[in-house]
Amino acid sequence: MSEKLIRIFISVFVPKEIVNIKEMLKTTIDTRGIKIRWIQDGNMHLTLKFIGNTTEESIDSINNAIHDLVKDTPFINLSISGTGCFSKRDRANTLWVGIKGDLDKLEQLILNINNKLEPLGFPIERRKFLPHIAIARINPNQKKKPDISNFLNTTFMELPMKIVKINLMQSQSFPKGSFYTILNTNFLDTKLE
Repeated sequence: MSEKLIRIFISVFVPKEIVNIKEMLKTTIDTRGIKIRWIQDGNMHLTLKFIGNTTEESIDSINNAIHDLVKDTPFINLSISGTGCFSKRDRANTLWVGIKGDLDKLEQLILNINNKLEPLGFPIERRKFLPHIAIARINPNQKKKPDISNFLNTTFMELPMKIVKINLMQSQSFPKGSFYTILNTNFLDTKLE
C-alpha cells in the first residue's frame, strides 16, 4: 500500500493591501489575446521553502523543526517594492513584486530552515533565493507574447511587511488555480526569558 503524498511549502502571509498593488499592476498590461492567470487575493504569499510532495507522517517532524528554529528568530522587517518576472525561453511565465528590507535576516532564516530540514530528508535549494511574491502566471506557450514592459517599469509606494509568523502550507491544484490549507503556524521570537 502506498503512502498518501501531500504537496507542502513554508511561507509568510503578505499584507492584504497587496491586492491594491496587484489591481493597479493589472492595468499596465494589454491582455487582449493573452491568457494571464492572476493569483487569487488570498493566495499571494512569500515562499520561504518549497518542500514538494511528502508523506503525511513527516508533517509532525517538519513542524517540530520549524518551531524549534523560529522561537529564537527575531521579527524581520521588510517591504514590498518593485516588479519583475521569471521567464522560460525568453517568454515571461511569472509576474511578481519584489521584497526589500532586512534581506540578510530573511536569507539567514531561509538558511536555517534549510539546515533544519535537510537531516529530515528535504534537500537544500541550490538556486540563489530571490525574495518575491508571485501575482500572476502566464502560459509561455501562447502564440502572442505579452508586452510586460510597462509592468516592469511601474513603480508604487512601498508596502511595509513584518514577518512575525511562518506557515506550513498544503497546496492542492485545481483547474481554476491552487487551493492552500494552513497545516501549522509558528510565531517568531517566542522564547521565554
